[in-house]
Amino acid sequence: MATAYFSRHDLCRAHDMGHGHPEAPDRLPAIEQGLDVVGIGAALDRRDAPEASIEAIKRVHDEFHVDELLAIAPKTGRVPIDGDTSLTPQTLPAARHAAGAGIAAVDAILAGEAANAFCAVRPPGHHAEYAKAMGFCFFNNIAIAAAHALAVGGLERVAILDFDVHHGNGTEDVLRHEPRVLFCSTYQNPLFPFTKDESIPGRLIKTPLRAGTGGSVFRRAVERDWLPALDEARPDMILISAGFDAHRADPLADLQLEAEDFQWVTERITEAADRYCDGRVVSMLEGGYALDALAASAAIHVKTLLRRGE
Repeated sequence: MATAYFSRHDLCRAHDMGHGHPEAPDRLPAIEQGLDVVGIGAALDRRDAPEASIEAIKRVHDEFHVDELLAIAPKTGRVPIDGDTSLTPQTLPAARHAAGAGIAAVDAILAGEAANAFCAVRPPGHHAEYAKAMGFCFFNNIAIAAAHALAVGGLERVAILDFDVHHGNGTEDVLRHEPRVLFCSTYQNPLFPFTKDESIPGRLIKTPLRAGTGGSVFRRAVERDWLPALDEARPDMILISAGFDAHRADPLADLQLEAEDFQWVTERITEAADRYCDGRVVSMLEGGYALDALAASAAIHVKTLLRRGE
């Protein structure tokens, strides 16, 4: 089976928070170019990301918070959420399709239509908390996909692995009290969102990395923290918050990973998925703001998924 590649470039590119904003529409065509460079663009099972229902979104977000976002969405101009995050007329349609991509990816894999999946969508989601949009994020795409896998897909245990350079505070907030989810996150700290480095064995594994950390230290940390936790959890599906802003070229942080480090961690994740859950992996785009680095890193990540699914 092929790797399913979910996107909705018309809507996801229309969301634009302004000139010079790092979370820019050009991120998606950069990924497409990267796929063509490594020669896999035509090998993917390309699918449109559908729109997530409000019911699915409210599985992980406060009902009144979601209703408020829908109510304040502008018909023109921008509505600021925080200093880096704003609503435009195109934002919530894009966000609903970004969330819908994860749901559709879960469904495609459970139906046996795809071996694994990558969702090339924006806005990202892992900073969106239960009742708060922040950090470029409006709905928590990965948490919505995980909740769907549990509530609708009938799975008993899922794992979310987040290698974005920023901690997925929203994912932690939304799922902190959900015993069926293991959440593991590597991230630079101190750095936005300035999280506390407190883990909960078997549930929440937080792996802070100092500025300047390179690939060898990152790899040892994953082997030390993530792999034993996965061995204990034995999830029915693995979901990835795939942020590529830990790359040394990224302007928003100071880790020193290379594209090959994202290949390595993807290989470790897919090996674990082969052991525990028949290779079922859903990966969703989070950060990555240096376009050339994003293109190379995302392409090698997707190529690894494609190779494992063959």
